[in-house]
Amino acid sequence: MKSEDTPFEGGPMDGRVLPVLLGITGHPPKTYRIPVPDPDGGPPTVLVYRRVPRGQGARPGLSRRWKYAYDPEGDQGRRLNWPWSRPGDTPRGKPDDPHG
Repeated sequence: MKSEDTPFEGGPMDGRVLPVLLGITGHPPKTYRIPVPDPDGGPPTVLVYRRVPRGQGARPGLSRRWKYAYDPEGDQGRRLNWPWSRPGDTPRGKPDDPHG
């Protein structure tokens, strides 16, 4: 598998460069999660980094390389975006009737 040295910005990994495996498109994953073990034996803390363009490529508007920026909120990211999905779609079932 091919990998690329990718810099990390912000958070505990600030300034570090790690080799990140590239996908079949030649890009690193959009989200990079790093589990950090808890010293007291509890559940690990997960650091979340998002892929952002590092700089401009040879032509304007194209990025040749990527970097990871720290996401302190660590959102889970997007769900699968199916054509029939709506934003904030809840599981189907009987709707709540506030009047009865």
